[in-house]
Amino acid sequence: MGMSVNTNVAAMNAYRNLSQTNDSMSKSLERLSSGFRINKASDDAAGLAISEGLRSQIGGMTQAVRNTQDGTSVVQTAEGALNETTSILQRMRDLSVQASNDGSLNDDAKASIQKEMGQLKSELSRIADTTTFNGTKLLDGRYDNKFQVGANAGETISVKIGSAASAEGLKVDGVDVTKKGTYDFASTAAAGKAAVTTAAADNAASVLTITAKGSDKFDSTGTVAAFQGLSGSISFGGKSFDLGSVDYTGVTATSGTGGALEKLNTAAKAALGLATDPFAAPTATTLTFTVSEAVSGFTEASGVPVGSAAGTPTVQQLAAATPTFAAASGASDAIKAIDAAIKTVSSVRADLGAISNRFEHTVNNLNVAIENTTASESRIRDTDMASEMTKFTRSQVLTQAGTSMLAQANQSTQSILKLLG
Repeated sequence: MGMSVNTNVAAMNAYRNLSQTNDSMSKSLERLSSGFRINKASDDAAGLAISEGLRSQIGGMTQAVRNTQDGTSVVQTAEGALNETTSILQRMRDLSVQASNDGSLNDDAKASIQKEMGQLKSELSRIADTTTFNGTKLLDGRYDNKFQVGANAGETISVKIGSAASAEGLKVDGVDVTKKGTYDFASTAAAGKAAVTTAAADNAASVLTITAKGSDKFDSTGTVAAFQGLSGSISFGGKSFDLGSVDYTGVTATSGTGGALEKLNTAAKAALGLATDPFAAPTATTLTFTVSEAVSGFTEASGVPVGSAAGTPTVQQLAAATPTFAAASGASDAIKAIDAAIKTVSSVRADLGAISNRFEHTVNNLNVAIENTTASESRIRDTDMASEMTKFTRSQVLTQAGTSMLAQANQSTQSILKLLG
């Protein structure tokens, strides 16, 4: 090869290798200083795309853990309030059992018990109305929401609290231990019984009038209630009519078109096959049953059947053929209503406990998934510091060697000057 000044191929070769070594060292410095193997798309295009997808999953799952923990907080808030609701209901039940002890309590004592019952019912409603999470009511019976517990759309858990925990929602708002409970028909007034009198008793008609005991009333504002609490049956002419079979939903009127009396009259008339209404309008303290035609099927005390030929039955026979009139509430009925409320609240609490356990398992699963996905993303994107340091050291040595060789190559042309001397 000839000697020339214009082209120094050896220097060019050394320069090219030195440039490549500098590029390699620069990348190593970037990776070592950032900790990432991929700092820009050109470092590893496919790896960048994969790692960004994994990062989206990691971020989504990390937020999902927080969402799930929020769900746990909601459930625990509701369950904590229901725990106190249960305590109140248990106290109300204890009071109802106490009020059922007629042998040792007078009306004033029961009234005092009812005062505490009233306060407890108000507290039930207050707790239900004020138990909220971030402004959303939890115990009004309308809570039905979803929690995002995954990184992808549709990965949700629903929480529904469908039972209102107020006194009204638990159906204990009407409990009243001062009410008398059950009344038996009898021909004379007796303890715990309503008096039966007659307004007329002849072959044309028999009228059975039931008079409420003491201050009780048969209207919607009284302690016996307006028909909603009727139970037992009335018998006419061998036919029986179940007082509890009439649907009084939404009815509060005691008379007039569409009222409770008309419903009772119409239903009883059809069931008994009577030509006329068997019930007359009640006053505040009386409820009247009228039979305006001859009926059969009743029996005298002597055992002789009473038919139409023998006239209509007497008031005493009507009373004997008529089992029971039960009031809507009372201490005994309060126990039943409160038992049902406790069962409802316990069922809701059991549901919330199950959901809380589910949330706990969800968080555990998400944390495991985050750990494994992060490890995968790290393998793709993070720098292997030991390996990269080895490359960097190699590049440093090569840079020093390349620089020295480039200097030697540049000096090699100096020998041509001797030829020119």
